[in-house]
Amino acid sequence: KIFTAFMCFVTIQSVFLLAFILVTSPLAAISFAQNLARTCTSNVNMASGKLRSVKRVLPAPSPHWVGNGFHVYPVFADLAFTKELSPLLMFDYASPKEFPPNKGAPLGVGQHPHRGFETVTIAFQGEVEHKDSTGKSGVIYPGDVQWMTAGRGIIHQEFHSTEFSNKGGTFEMAQLWVNLPKKDKMTKPRYQPIDGKKIPVVALPLNNADGEESVGSARIIAGEIDDTKGAAMTFSPVQLWDIDLPHADAEIELPFPADYNCIVFVRRGAVEVLTDEKSSKLGPQDVAVMNKDGAGTLKLRVVNPDSSVLVMGGEPINEPIAAQGPFVMNTNAEISQAIQDYRSGKMGR
Repeated sequence: KIFTAFMCFVTIQSVFLLAFILVTSPLAAISFAQNLARTCTSNVNMASGKLRSVKRVLPAPSPHWVGNGFHVYPVFADLAFTKELSPLLMFDYASPKEFPPNKGAPLGVGQHPHRGFETVTIAFQGEVEHKDSTGKSGVIYPGDVQWMTAGRGIIHQEFHSTEFSNKGGTFEMAQLWVNLPKKDKMTKPRYQPIDGKKIPVVALPLNNADGEESVGSARIIAGEIDDTKGAAMTFSPVQLWDIDLPHADAEIELPFPADYNCIVFVRRGAVEVLTDEKSSKLGPQDVAVMNKDGAGTLKLRVVNPDSSVLVMGGEPINEPIAAQGPFVMNTNAEISQAIQDYRSGKMGR
């Protein structure tokens, strides 16, 4: 109650100050109001003391082949392409798999189209080589991320790189599909080739005291943790964090916007999602879909040493989802148009 009363007093004082600034400098008033909103939201989350709860645990699904080069788990299972995970659409994870040297045709997926969303490819081990209808090509090396905006349409192909094919080795990657808002679905295609060395990393736990040992680290691919912003540019707010947790029994707390959808995926090892009521243990390729229950903190405990998780989500896009194969639009009519454009050769120019 004391905290609430104090916050009410601070808010009243801030309103009077905002009114004064508005008269003297409208632009400064806008900036002040934005900072005030962020501060109030943060304080509400802190005041609640709540940990985000688990809505549903998705057990590891059966893997299948995409083309002849990607043996993937369809991680989101029956929740793929639903508003429950928006703005995320689909997530495929290829767990570590050994491939022998290959001197023949490269393994992978041949030319195929996309429209209306973005693909995010993360290479953990091995290399992915891509080419597309705009003339772009390149290699995604271990640690790198490729954030491709299909927008109005692109045709591309993805294969094991020539060097990886020749040598063989362990291959591990993931691909996430991120929806685009209606206003951006027909935007010009673009690539964001993100060098792994340029992805910001934060030590965990956050706000370490001097001399306190780090218990893990998070690569901020997209979104932000505290003041650290991710490497990718996005059309709507998206969070994508690649977290390494080497020490068993360590616990971490992560701030995650209370009004965003949130998913925890275990890439390796095992973790426990801790909540105010009960906990949920997750093993390899398990997923916890978190509730939007007003809590702004995600808490994890490391069960197995050398664990790794991906935490992802974002601000829901409250628009209809029409999906068919490689096309994601808002209506079935738009899907039909996409198919017609692809068959007539109008896509990918």
